[in-house]
Amino acid sequence: QAGKVDHSLRELVAQRVFSIACGYPDANDSARLSEDPIHKLLVDRDPIEGRDLASQPTLSRFENGVGVKELYRVGEFLAESVLRRHAKRLRHRGYRVTIDLDPTDDPTPGAQQLSFFNGHYDTWCYLPVMGFVSFNDEAEQYLCAAVLRPGNVTASDRHDSSARKTLVLVRRQTL
Repeated sequence: QAGKVDHSLRELVAQRVFSIACGYPDANDSARLSEDPIHKLLVDRDPIEGRDLASQPTLSRFENGVGVKELYRVGEFLAESVLRRHAKRLRHRGYRVTIDLDPTDDPTPGAQQLSFFNGHYDTWCYLPVMGFVSFNDEAEQYLCAAVLRPGNVTASDRHDSSARKTLVLVRRQTL
């Protein structure tokens, strides 16, 4: 529509990444930072004459615009890429693949969706599960999956389905 401001995907990603890196994890801060010369410069805009950065509603639409199917495919692509790379590196001579699923606390600043108090970690947090694979007798582990979970789940919740999905992908790669 005429008169609407248009932001590229690259600009939106850059704005969020640099905001978080500079200590502004909430998109709510974007109202204050949209005119900030340093943040404009970080997104390759003229710090004085360049148009303002994206607003909080625009960033929220951007962050929430990805659906469950897309998120699942991105995760599947990560796992497939890692397994394909190492199958090639090992020349398909992987005789043992170890799948390690680890929950970790991710403390959350502000009031974020799915952030809950976790008594074990004594903080408001998310409790994502990170999936790692290692090959043969190598000590190195490689991230192949990450599932964001609310902070009020137990450490072992939903491990079975993540492990099964990873196992299917490992078998499909025929290391």
